Amino acid sequence: MSANPQSPNDDALRPHSYDGIQEYDKRLPNWWLFTLYGAIVFSIGYWAYFEWTGHQQAGWVRVQSRIEALKLAALNHGEPPSNVQLWNFSKDPAIVAAGQKTYVSTCVACHGEDLKGGIGQDLTDTTWIHGGTPLEIFNTVRDGVLEKGMPTWGPLLGQKRMAEVVAFIISKNPTIQQPAEVPAAPNEG
Repeated sequence: MSANPQSPNDDALRPHSYDGIQEYDKRLPNWWLFTLYGAIVFSIGYWAYFEWTGHQQAGWVRVQSRIEALKLAALNHGEPPSNVQLWNFSKDPAIVAAGQKTYVSTCVACHGEDLKGGIGQDLTDTTWIHGGTPLEIFNTVRDGVLEKGMPTWGPLLGQKRMAEVVAFIISKNPTIQQPAEVPAAPNEG
C-alpha cells in the first residue's frame, strides 16, 4: 500500500508548479459563476438601455441647461457674457422664450414681430451694421445707437434680460455663425 493513496473524492493537483506551489484542479463554485455571468448580462443590458434610448443624453442636456441658467442668473452681478455664452444661451429654449417676451415688450415696435425690420434694422438677414457676432449684438442692445434712433437698453433691461433678447435674436437668425471657443489664458503665479 502506498503511503498516501488518492481517493476518488480528493481533488487532483495540476501538473505544473510555480515557486514550489501547486494548484488544485478545481472548478469555480456555481454561485461565483452565476454572479459573473449575471454581471455580464446586466452590463450589456445597462449599456443597451442608455445607448439606444438616449436617456443619458437627455440627462446631459438637462444638466447643461441648468448650468447655462446659472450662468445667465450670474450675469447681473458681473461682466458681460462672452460670444460662446450668448451662443449657448440661444440653444436653450427657456432662455429663448424669456428673450422673446422681452423682445415683444421692447423691440417689436421698431424691428417688427417677425424681426424683419421696419423702423429698425432687419435682424434675420446677413447685414449687421454694428457687428453680427453675439457680443457685438449684445453691445448694440446695451449701448444703443442714438444717431439711428435706437435707445440705450442696458440700464433699463440689465445684463440678464439683454442676454435673453440676444439669445432670441440669434435663435431666429440662421446666418449667425457659432463662435470659436477661446482657450482661457494661463494663470500667472
